[in-house]
Amino acid sequence: MKKHLLVLGAGTAGTMVVNRLRPALSPQNWDVTVVDCDDQHRYQPGYLFLPFGTYTETQVTRARHSLIHDGVDFVIGEVDVIHPETNVVALMDGRDLTYDYLVIASGTSPRPDQTPGMLGKEWRRSIFDFYTYDGALALREALRSFDHGRLAVHVTDMPIKCPVAPLEFAFLAEAWLRERGMRDRVELVYVTPLPGAFTKPIASAHLGSMLDDRKIVVESDFLVEHIDTETKTLVSYDEREVPFDLLVTVPLNMGADFVARSGLGDELNYVPVDKHTLLSTAHVNIFAVGDASDIPASKAGSVAHFSVEIFADNFLELIAGKPMTGSFDGHTNCFIESGDHKGLLIDFNYDTEPLPGKFPVPIIGPMDLLKETRANHLGKLAFRWIYWNVLLPGRPIPLPSHMSMLGKSTEDVSKNEE
Repeated sequence: MKKHLLVLGAGTAGTMVVNRLRPALSPQNWDVTVVDCDDQHRYQPGYLFLPFGTYTETQVTRARHSLIHDGVDFVIGEVDVIHPETNVVALMDGRDLTYDYLVIASGTSPRPDQTPGMLGKEWRRSIFDFYTYDGALALREALRSFDHGRLAVHVTDMPIKCPVAPLEFAFLAEAWLRERGMRDRVELVYVTPLPGAFTKPIASAHLGSMLDDRKIVVESDFLVEHIDTETKTLVSYDEREVPFDLLVTVPLNMGADFVARSGLGDELNYVPVDKHTLLSTAHVNIFAVGDASDIPASKAGSVAHFSVEIFADNFLELIAGKPMTGSFDGHTNCFIESGDHKGLLIDFNYDTEPLPGKFPVPIIGPMDLLKETRANHLGKLAFRWIYWNVLLPGRPIPLPSHMSMLGKSTEDVSKNEE
């Protein structure tokens, strides 16, 4: 009797899962199905560039079915609830899908409804997001008519998809305004719930100095309680206020609602898993990959890529009756756009913070870690082609899944410890 692998979500992680596993699973013994609510796959890192006109709509959108390998059943439908006790997923339209193994790859989404005043009369008028396709396009129109005042870039709370993206937007906005001769007419403020620019000390200090150099004011440790739409003001729980003329916010990010309805998630609807194997802590035949899990790593495409590589090998061991020997180390690799056609690169994992150095080859590079270079900017732009043509199809990328210390300098770590 055939077994059934069911994947919920045909985004980055879900597409990689089915494309890597379908060729490795015998069609005579396994059916593979992936479910998503529509047939539009978005290149989400491109949302950062849409407001500035760097990318067009067609460059960030493709049909999901065109990206999924032959032999995978693609089902369009919305998930209602998972019944883990019977291995059944119920869809909103009444269909039931059974599984032997389930992979939850439903990602994370911005939830402006969770902050009082955010999703009110000023939404998409003076308050915008760029973490959604529609939001990025609406912000593009707003920037075209914005030429003076206070522009606030705001993060509601962590975790969020691509934690460096708000910083990137602030850097790109500063350069964009400067190029147009409007920088002296716009006050830029970066509002974050973190004590600094980033979560890791060395990178936070480096990125914080970059904000200072660009005269971007940082309002740290700011936990927003509500937005006063009458006065256009962010108000924190400790009653601090940040007024704005144009607010670019990253709303609270949460996992899929069906995860909560199924009793499988934490308070933010992320699925608790073993951080090394991505196996559910509650069910032996359920995994969560990509942004859908609660692993203590960045919710970024690189994490999905590196972890799915390890998951795929582990899964094949599991169904063969063997122990899973792969262990994901939280490897994250992110380009950070800094404006003026330059960028940085950071490389870190669960245990090691971003460090300066060369990547991927010691001494040679060609990428510099924690240093602004044009090569890093070009690497960021080149990744879009890699994403569509190499990453999603499941073709090998010559980068190790586990983080390497080769080429990294520990000098800054020693200074921090002194």
